[in-house]
Amino acid sequence: MRSLLKVFFLFSFIASYAQEDENYSILNLPQELLEKSNAVVRSSHTSVEIDGINSITTTITKVVTVLNKEGRNDVGAVVSYDDGITVKKLEALVFNQFGKQIQKYKKGDFTDESAVSNFSLYEDSRVKYMEYTPTGYPYTVKFQSVTQSSNTAYIPFWRPIEGYYVSTQNSRYEVSYDSSIGVNIKEGNLEGFDIVNKSKNGYVLYQAKNLKSIKPEAYSQRFVDFTPFVKVAPKQFYYEGYVGTAEDWKSIGVWMHDKLLKDRLNLPESTKAEIKALVAEVSDPIEKAKLVYKYVQDRTRYISVQEGIGGMQPILAEEVDRVKYGDCKGLTNYTKALLDVVGVPSNYTRLYASGDNNVDVDKEFVSFLGQTNHVILNLPNNGNDIWLECTSQTSPFGYIAGFTDDRDVIVITPEGAKIVHTKVYTTEENLLETKAKVNLDINGGLSASVNLEATGYQYSFYDGKEKLTEDKQLLSLKNYWDYLNSVNLTEMSFNNDKEAIKFTIDVKLSLDNYATKTGNRILFQPNALNRYGSIPTRYSNRNNDFELERGYTDVDEFEIVLDENLEVEAMPSKVNIESQFGSYYAEVIQLGSNKLLYKRKYVQNPGLFSKEDYAEFRSFRKQVVKHDKAKIALINKSI
Repeated sequence: MRSLLKVFFLFSFIASYAQEDENYSILNLPQELLEKSNAVVRSSHTSVEIDGINSITTTITKVVTVLNKEGRNDVGAVVSYDDGITVKKLEALVFNQFGKQIQKYKKGDFTDESAVSNFSLYEDSRVKYMEYTPTGYPYTVKFQSVTQSSNTAYIPFWRPIEGYYVSTQNSRYEVSYDSSIGVNIKEGNLEGFDIVNKSKNGYVLYQAKNLKSIKPEAYSQRFVDFTPFVKVAPKQFYYEGYVGTAEDWKSIGVWMHDKLLKDRLNLPESTKAEIKALVAEVSDPIEKAKLVYKYVQDRTRYISVQEGIGGMQPILAEEVDRVKYGDCKGLTNYTKALLDVVGVPSNYTRLYASGDNNVDVDKEFVSFLGQTNHVILNLPNNGNDIWLECTSQTSPFGYIAGFTDDRDVIVITPEGAKIVHTKVYTTEENLLETKAKVNLDINGGLSASVNLEATGYQYSFYDGKEKLTEDKQLLSLKNYWDYLNSVNLTEMSFNNDKEAIKFTIDVKLSLDNYATKTGNRILFQPNALNRYGSIPTRYSNRNNDFELERGYTDVDEFEIVLDENLEVEAMPSKVNIESQFGSYYAEVIQLGSNKLLYKRKYVQNPGLFSKEDYAEFRSFRKQVVKHDKAKIALINKSI
């Protein structure tokens, strides 16, 4: 009641001022756009004019009402620029909840700083952004930027719903171009929204109205995979002094290879001599590549640079050789240059990297920009291509699980671009095996010697932990077994076998009062070391389909020795569950009067599933959690 009164008085107070600045008053927003929203895009207008093959002007005008602290990042009052982009206009106005202007930002009031601090190779890449500390909520920002560039390769995409908890009142997207230049257009997920397409030859126009905010749901696809989008790219363009063609992947690939990459591979003679000496005793090309990869890992470091900063062209290989650092483009190009020196062919590869989702390049939309954010290296290998992540100083040779695996990518060759699928790590490969020898004493205390072995995608969870301090290693294991209160880890060793790509952890642990005592009876959970702890969120009416991005397998086997005075009274029955989402097996086998064997196998199947199947999925996971907590009843014969 108190909250309702506050809202009533706030709106009454606002109403008394509404006539002064009516346009941006909070009262002018429809209630349905306020629901479940942190911010409301009241209007967004992106206007792109391709005035010629080497002239593009982009005007962005946005009015965003920020409803709470979480909505501050949805304003987007920022512009990136470099030597090839001129900021012609930049301004912002801030209005309070009544729609009254309270602050004005001119171009010179925006904070201007390097997009990549302290790295001279990228010193011409900069950003201007508005710094504003609100004194209260809601408030509204009107932002406008006008940029001009001779590089016409990239046209901003249109996504009228900009993110979770953000609604849109009006959004307009237009691109004007000479019909001789032409454009590639791809639209998607427009059905069910108030969106109209009024495009014609030489002019693209989309408009959207009253798009409600979307609340995130567990296991959803990427936001951009199920929300409206329009992508536009020119078929003829100009970039960094070169005219290019994007009629198809072959033409754009030849252009990138010949114009952007070909002359970036020169190295100092001293480095060439060093790398030749390194592989002098090796004839196998893959073994040569391993030595070169290790050379790069040992001598360079990666700096994270946002896609678009530094452009599409990599830094010269000789510059990376000199400064010993680079972004993904620079380090990949540098590795390729070194491999060229020793006669190992490789291909520069663009893709969209993401740890949470496997994102394919859209084969039907011929463009690098906007749908790639990373570069890796491809090594042809008789149909079993090897992929190198050149930004990592620790990854094993050819290991890409968790970030760039299982997706369509753009491989640049002298003959053009090819769409190739990177390595798939199968459900069987993504394996975690846990073996243990467990002892349970008469008081319910537990001690165990545990061996964990991870391969495939599951290896990525542990890679690098061998280099952590002992305290951090200890913390990582306590977090892993967070359901074991007051666990005492007495010994531990971490082994990273990068040749086999296998991570092994050996641990000795103890735990007082693990089992529950009631009179002469002890209740004991045999699965002490690998429980599935969480049940998926329940939805009464789920809105979106859901995805299990990766398949994996857990196999557990624990030999349990009971105190000689403990006797088994009852054990859980064998469990076998099969579903479209995976399978679960658990069994306790009595090997002798005081010896048990606990066996468990959990398999998750990858896939995209209908929202109608979510309840079944939740039920499956709920059963797994339940059986992972199953108990054995023991009798203390000494009482």
